[in-house]
Amino acid sequence: MGVDATTLEANAALRSIVRRDTGEGYEAFLMRLAKASGIATPTREELARLDRQRPKKGSNEDWTHPHDPDARITKMKDGRTHLAHKAEHAVDLESGAVVAVTIQPADKGDTETVKETLITAAQNIEKVNPDSPAVQELVTDKGYHSKELLKDLRLLGIRTYISEPARGHRNWQDNHAARDAVYANRRRIRGRRGRRLLRQRGEYLERPFAHAYETGGLRRVYLRGHCNILKRVLIHVGALNLALLMRVLLGVGTPRSLQGRLWALFSRLVILSRRLATVNLPRWCACTTHQPVVIITPAVLRT
Repeated sequence: MGVDATTLEANAALRSIVRRDTGEGYEAFLMRLAKASGIATPTREELARLDRQRPKKGSNEDWTHPHDPDARITKMKDGRTHLAHKAEHAVDLESGAVVAVTIQPADKGDTETVKETLITAAQNIEKVNPDSPAVQELVTDKGYHSKELLKDLRLLGIRTYISEPARGHRNWQDNHAARDAVYANRRRIRGRRGRRLLRQRGEYLERPFAHAYETGGLRRVYLRGHCNILKRVLIHVGALNLALLMRVLLGVGTPRSLQGRLWALFSRLVILSRRLATVNLPRWCACTTHQPVVIITPAVLRT
């Protein structure tokens, strides 16, 4: 099982956030701070200068959006700061099918959100095939590397293939269980199977992201609330899994590929009709039927 996450821009603006304790807007909050600091009638430049000097000005513990409380202030993939949600996928690396999708707060770390995604994936697998084994291997990137997570997954019997970031020398005193889990994961990712699984992770996990969020246009969501966003994302993921099933059964997984196959079939029919037009039919065909022989030509096909 490969797991990866991405951020989705929420349908909410940063200028509309309010304080959790008082319900005060951001601009009104800055005006109050400016007046408290001795500026009677602050200008926009003075408010902006005062805002830049404040530490932790975008804390999710202090601010929320009145119409989308599930949105969190976070940094997007392109570096912009925006209200966003976090979508996490669990993909079967053998078939490329998406097993589970979860929508979670964007300010949560990968080591926290992966637990819920793995639980959802195990439940979905059990619904499809109760006799199938549970999740046995986990393949992720270095954002999921944590000694506590590795220790917990080892206790559950899950082999991990998680890329390890460069953290330098670490002290393992009185924490031998975490040390053994980290060293075992390090040995696995350096092996031949580990390198192959990490390459598959880059291929099979980026594909549903591109399908749902780039081609499907869900990088910016237009719904509010995790429940509604999850329903919309599941439609895209269901279409991806359906395309995989069609590709296995029919050899064609997308309408564009089917369009190419139909055009190839039509071209073969045109070529066959041209060859039939040049073939001399035997005389007994016309004598016995007493009917004129109809020859299919490209002009007839066009009409």
